[in-house]
Amino acid sequence: MTGSLGRGLTPYGLRCDHRAEPLGVDEPAPLLSWRLASGRRGDAPAGLRVRVRADDGAPVWDTGAVADPSAVSVRYRGPALRPRTRYRWTVTVTDAAGAASREESWFETGMLSPAAWSAVWITHDPSVQDVMDAPEEGELALADHGLQPAVRLRKAFEAAAAPVAARLYVTARGLYETRLNGARVGDAELAPGWTDYRDRVDYQVYDVTDLVRTGANMLAATVADGWWSGFAGFDERRAGAHYGTFPQLLAELHLVHADGSADVVATGDDWQSARSPFRYADLLKGECHDLRRETPGWDLPSGGRDGAGWRPAWVAATDRSRLTASVAPPVRAVRELPARSVARVSGDRFLVDFGQNFAGRVRLTARGLTPGGRVVVRHGEALDEAGALYTANLRTADATDVLIAGEDAEAVFEPRFTYHGFRYAEVTGLSSLAAADVTGVVLHSDTPWAGDFTCSDPDVDRLHQAISWGQRSNFVSVPTDCPQRDERLGWLADAQVFLPTACLNADVAAFFDGWLREVRGAQSPDGAFGNVAPKIAGVADEGAPGWGDAGVLVPWHLYRVYGDERFLERNLDAMCAWVDHVHRHNPDLVWTRRTGPHFADWLAPAPTPRDVLATAYFARSAALTARAAEILGADEAAARYGALAAHVRKTFAERFVSPDGRVSGDTQTAYLLALAFELLPGELVPGAVRRLAELVEEAGPGLTTGFLGVGLIAPVLDAHGRADLAHALLRRTDPPSWLYPLRHGATTVWERWDGYTPERGFQAAAMNSFNHYALGSVGEWLYRGVAGLDQAPGSAGYRDLLIRPRPGGLTEASARYESVRGLVSTAWTRRDGVFDLRVAVPPGATATVHIPTDDPGGVRESGIPVADAPGVSVAGTARRELRCRTGSGEYRFTAPLQ
Repeated sequence: MTGSLGRGLTPYGLRCDHRAEPLGVDEPAPLLSWRLASGRRGDAPAGLRVRVRADDGAPVWDTGAVADPSAVSVRYRGPALRPRTRYRWTVTVTDAAGAASREESWFETGMLSPAAWSAVWITHDPSVQDVMDAPEEGELALADHGLQPAVRLRKAFEAAAAPVAARLYVTARGLYETRLNGARVGDAELAPGWTDYRDRVDYQVYDVTDLVRTGANMLAATVADGWWSGFAGFDERRAGAHYGTFPQLLAELHLVHADGSADVVATGDDWQSARSPFRYADLLKGECHDLRRETPGWDLPSGGRDGAGWRPAWVAATDRSRLTASVAPPVRAVRELPARSVARVSGDRFLVDFGQNFAGRVRLTARGLTPGGRVVVRHGEALDEAGALYTANLRTADATDVLIAGEDAEAVFEPRFTYHGFRYAEVTGLSSLAAADVTGVVLHSDTPWAGDFTCSDPDVDRLHQAISWGQRSNFVSVPTDCPQRDERLGWLADAQVFLPTACLNADVAAFFDGWLREVRGAQSPDGAFGNVAPKIAGVADEGAPGWGDAGVLVPWHLYRVYGDERFLERNLDAMCAWVDHVHRHNPDLVWTRRTGPHFADWLAPAPTPRDVLATAYFARSAALTARAAEILGADEAAARYGALAAHVRKTFAERFVSPDGRVSGDTQTAYLLALAFELLPGELVPGAVRRLAELVEEAGPGLTTGFLGVGLIAPVLDAHGRADLAHALLRRTDPPSWLYPLRHGATTVWERWDGYTPERGFQAAAMNSFNHYALGSVGEWLYRGVAGLDQAPGSAGYRDLLIRPRPGGLTEASARYESVRGLVSTAWTRRDGVFDLRVAVPPGATATVHIPTDDPGGVRESGIPVADAPGVSVAGTARRELRCRTGSGEYRFTAPLQ
């Protein structure tokens, strides 16, 4: 930090478009943001000033002094940014006394336009068969699944002198790993990530200044099938049926010299190509690495063993119009898990338990190898009744990696172009295996972790951890539904119901900004969102209710969490088109036509009528579209969609609600949708709440909701005075419940409430994931309800906090969350008749704090009667509760309880 820290007002956590010091920004007006911290109660910014300058110090843009006590971001409004240029920026924040604190960061632009590229798409000529394709004499047949070997590409070049700056701009149709003079470039995995390549291909930028040498250099890459030409989704067809048939690379290396001159090394027909020792590399099938076919030094200026196999690269395409700079964080290897146990099953077969279901790969030190010998690693989430690896629920995903030994007796095997969802690995082909020889490598999109929750109940803590691991496992380039089987699709409903939890666990602004491009790209000309994004062959249905509506609900929630109106600006036209699509085909305002596959309340024990569910979502999407338009000043659209929402609500009540508040279908989800989406006339709300409570109590208390209802049940019960029932559901241990899987060994949330029972064993393998986040949407209520960390209904970007813990039967709970404004935290205990609540409110924010107590007059703040405490005002009392208002700072409330 460059500013004055002390205990005064200080900016920190500077971001450009929700990323720290990003390389490759293509946004012409990026958002520059920061968080605030202060050790002084009541501190708030009085003004700010942002300056942007070029890397050489020349001034570019200056906001001047801005008096805005709530601002924690500005949009760049200066002269047009230049491509491939680093900009440094500072924010100076001034407090009420005039004291200033400054912090500095930088961002670097990318190509800014597809026209700026000179590179072309290259690959190995797929029609050429060479020595790398031929099987070794006498070797056993290899099940290659019809896949071809990954491709290696390289280009030797000269540098008269070491450059002062060097940047590699690179992407692939497929997956790439680049190397420069033998060193790996960057740490991104599975790059460039999954997009609908027919619509958009992301590229990444790397600073490679330290890797370029004076004299001879070698730029090299390996490209594999990935989502482009490998197996993807659950459509078991030949590889390449979705997008392309063979992986391709596009890259430019820009060298800037001390005299200001520049050189460019770009992919073209002057590159060399060869098949690689990766005899196949597929995201679902797995990877085979044949060490006999390695050519050490192939990526060095010397070129290694330049024998047969290297040919001129084949120019596959010249179209660069779909290139866009990646905005989402890359997938990275973020953690390593040691093997918890290794057991010999028989002979050369071992079973490894990592103790955690996760997405990633195995790193294996293999010893005692013989040339041509095979080591096979299979993956699974569970063990069957006999204690063997259970793989039936993987469907057609082989999830099997193969190492073929070369001349060396020892090798480290770690696949590069695949990943699996698993807890257990079966290793075959070694005479011995120690736990120290096996490591689980966790892969996921590197979304900065932003929140944490803990409480006095170890089971609920384990639930939070399971929810968090489910998020990590399924945020791999896009928000997938499961990491293990032949699916891994970006289902829209799963993402929208889990988003509130995801946002509290991690900073997912950039991640979902990238995914929303795919959601919009998959929208039909008629305005229909899809069911999955990226769009993929075989899943082309129009969006079902609750699925397609994610195109409205996700941007709205991201705006509320991050306060960035661009989430609404970029998506408003698509939101309007979706609502218009539903309305056009359902002019009577009951959504029964053009419902796509209509998944209803997926996997619910008690099915909700489809027209009830669909019409509820129709009303919700219309209402949120109207609110988005109002925020953006689109008054005509706000009025039009507001009126439509009111008409759909009226129709819903007339068609589906009885005079005593009963909703058609009489299911938990029917009431949850009606209450959460505010579809009932006020006089009918109490009756609906009573009936919802009765249904919960009749079930155990228990759940009968599926994917669309599960995230609503605790918040809705809580909002209507039945937090006791929400707590009862939270701590239930019989199925259906959140704790039941944990009592049966789960370390992530299951797809089904009863994915395994001792009586029936495993559910049908056709759909039974043990790592699926949708039912984990209760994680939001752990933060907002149990710990009490929330923001007021009209707030965005945590400007106005709502702190209201619901202890239930717990004795303590705490939550921390790095909001866009700064750290928000709550921590409470309940002991010896005293409720102790600690709250941290970031500078510039305010909070309404609800303190449970039987004696409002006995409440103290830092030992002082609350009415006399500085920075606190009493806002009112209710039954067994005192409500206070605070400014920023740290507070400790103590209150007597019976």
